[in-house]
Amino acid sequence: MSQDTLTSTGSPPTRQQSMIQRMVGAALLKVDTYEEVEADRSATKQAVAVVVVVAVARAIGTADRGSAGIAAAVIAAIVGWLLWAGITYLIGDKILGGSATWSELMRTIGFAQTPGIALLLGFIPVLGGVLGLVVGIWVLIAGIVAIRQALDFGTGKAILTAVLGWLVIAIPLALLAR
Repeated sequence: MSQDTLTSTGSPPTRQQSMIQRMVGAALLKVDTYEEVEADRSATKQAVAVVVVVAVARAIGTADRGSAGIAAAVIAAIVGWLLWAGITYLIGDKILGGSATWSELMRTIGFAQTPGIALLLGFIPVLGGVLGLVVGIWVLIAGIVAIRQALDFGTGKAILTAVLGWLVIAIPLALLAR
């Protein structure tokens, strides 16, 4: 290999994955995919696209329960994603000592939403409820991997960060829903 084909670290350059490849890697919980997304500043637009696609899939999958509208679902998904990334940043970086930027967490957590595409099938009787539970757990696990990789700390701190972040969002929302 010639010197021209090596990176500044002396290693061969890595080929950047497409958005679809990144989505598959994120859904399969591949650490290298989360590391690539974290480092690639241009992947923020892709993360937004993932969140929007998942929101549309969820809206279509739950349309049989009455439609609040796809636009409302997309807006809620984007706001929820930004909140989760922001709260995760505050907890993981500022309180628990991780090292990440808000945009790194936005990218990794955005791609961690990928399993939510399966919610497109939520309208199928019986399958919809089971699918919602399975996808929810899958997204949580993907979120933990995303948080761990972005914040560069262990799985225990990633779980703690994810759970605390979820509680900070879920408790006020539950109180508002009353």
